[in-house]
Formats: sequence, structure tokens, C-alpha cells
Amino acid sequence: MSTMADVLDNLTVEGTLYERLADDAVRCFACGHRCLIHKGKRGICQVRFNQGGELRVPWGYVAALQSDPIEKKPFFHVLPGSNALTFGMLGCDFHCGYCQNWLTSQALRDPASNEAINLVRKTTPQEMIKLAKRANASVLVSSYNEPLITSEWAVDIFKQAKVAGLMCAFVSNGNATVEALKFLQPYLIAYKVDLKSMQDKNYRQLGGVLKNTMDTIQLAHDMGLWVEVVTLTIPGFNDSNEELWDAAKFISSVSPDIPWHLTAFHKDYKMTDPDNTPAQTLLRAADIGREAGLRYVYAGNLPGRVDEYENTLCATCNEMLIKRAGYVILEYRLTASGSCPRCGTRAAGIWPEDSSHVKLNGTGAPIPVY
Repeated sequence: MSTMADVLDNLTVEGTLYERLADDAVRCFACGHRCLIHKGKRGICQVRFNQGGELRVPWGYVAALQSDPIEKKPFFHVLPGSNALTFGMLGCDFHCGYCQNWLTSQALRDPASNEAINLVRKTTPQEMIKLAKRANASVLVSSYNEPLITSEWAVDIFKQAKVAGLMCAFVSNGNATVEALKFLQPYLIAYKVDLKSMQDKNYRQLGGVLKNTMDTIQLAHDMGLWVEVVTLTIPGFNDSNEELWDAAKFISSVSPDIPWHLTAFHKDYKMTDPDNTPAQTLLRAADIGREAGLRYVYAGNLPGRVDEYENTLCATCNEMLIKRAGYVILEYRLTASGSCPRCGTRAAGIWPEDSSHVKLNGTGAPIPVY
């Protein structure tokens, strides 16, 4: 019987994000780990491996695929109300104990995720574009597992998507490299980053380095990508006023126009000790974000319990611009230029040219694509 590794190793091509070294070793550039991989060995992510001095990388399948409201990514300032065909593969360069997508992200790392092999579906970039059109999607998004470690596959899809007039985005932990971002930048319009903590010791616990994520937020913004940042707020882990203030001040130093999403933790995977995050914590965190100078702060995934922090308000006059309930757009009041109808201030973001195309009162739920 074939193992998960056997199946996934056959669904690979030669990578782009690497260099060859002496003695058939390679250096991978896909993520901030910059793994030195000797012949016959695997990188930290387990899905990129050295075969005879050549780096093999995932290609030609999806293990998660659905059409989501773009607000679910979450992107609140990118084509509100649109559908985002979202795809993922298997594997990750982190090992977060609270990962809600652990079944796919921890493939080849946690034996409990072995059943994820049953989710693998072979496909092609051309087929992905057909599915996007069938789902009436405006955006293709690489997400669910960590997309940086499958960047070559994403770019081959995104090349086809651009030809078809679709926009493309990444939902990532932000453990990127300059090489990976330069590789992706020609095809992306938006990049969502998880800022998991402002303490490096916490990042080390999850398998990363704080500086890499901070550098990614800065570089993605400098490259002209639309950046939104998410912090999953976990009681006792990253929810102190001091740490939330540090996060908000850092994001604001990159740009006060970057939306900051504060989301609520719920017990999952291996992290079952902390209590679920109450709405009061999200409201406190959002207030800190505004006090730190951020213009667009959101408290997510507790719809109806976070007051105005579900909505987009004008940064100048506080006029309601977009009213939401969860992932549903209830009202859209921006002008064709993306400006406040009351004071004329342009809201930062990527907005539809015709507001009549914004879907109101949708289901806020994923749409099956098969």
C-alpha cells in the first residue's frame, strides 16, 4: 500500500525557489527557514525534498477547495461581497498547537493527519480557472495550509488566472523570504498575514521567528501589495494590553491604512487549555488598535457581539461605509472611487468600479465547486 509520502512525492515538479549546493545539497528559499536539504532528505515542511540534488516541490493537486466569501479570508478591503475560489495543498512550515486546519497543515508531521491523503484531488491550473468561473469567483486565493511552501503551484495557477482577468491573493503565516515575495509579487494583488504574537518566544513555540513575519508585512507593503493583518487573540498567550499595543504600533508604523483583524480563539487541535476568547477581549484589543493610530480595525468571528467593529467606517468623519454581519455585506455606501459619500475621503483598499456589482445580503457561506 502506498504511503502518504509516496503519493505526495509523485505529485511534484522541480522547484524554482532554491539553489544547488555542493555534494548534491540544496538551499530552499520558499520560507524563512531557508532549509539546507541534503540528498534524500526533506525540509522542515516535509513536502519539499531533495531528490538527487534537485528540489522537488508540490504540484498538480488540491487537498482543500471551495468558493468562500472573500470576507472569510479575511479581506475586508478587497472587492467586498465577491467570491474567492480558495485552494490549499498539504503541509506547513509551522506547527501551531491551535491550528484549525491541522488535518491538512500537519500532513507528514503528525500521524493523526494521515487521513488527509483522502482529500487529495489531482487537477491542473487550467481546470482551476474553469472552476473559478463556474463559481463566479473574482479572486483566486492560496490558503488553508501554508501557501509559501507551495508557491510554484500557486504561481502556475495565478499565471492562468491573470490571463482570465481574475485577481489573486495569499493567506499566509508571513514566514516569507525576499526571494519568495519577488517570485509571487507579479501575480498577487493582496497578501494576508497572521501576526501571531509580538514575543519571539511565542513564535519559537509555534515553529517560527517573529522578525520574519514583521519583515514580510513591511516588504509586502513596500512591494505594493494590499496587506491585511490578522491576530488570533488567545487568552494568556498574546492578549495582554502591552502585547496588543506593540502589535498595533508596529502595523501602524508600516501603514495606518493596513486593516487589523482581531479574531477569537476557540479550543482546537492540541491547544485546549486556554478559555475561548470572549467578545470583551476583542473589543479591548480593537480599542487599542484605534488608539495606536490604525484607521481600520475589526473584531471578527463573533458576529453580533462586537459592536461597530464588524463595519468599515470613514477614517475622517466616522460615517458608515460598509455594514457587515459576519461575512455578509448588508450595506455598501462607498462611491465609485472608493470614497466616503459624506466627506469625500478615500478609503484605502481595492474596491469595485461599479458599486452595483457588490453582492448584498448573501449567505456568507462557502459554495461547493464540485
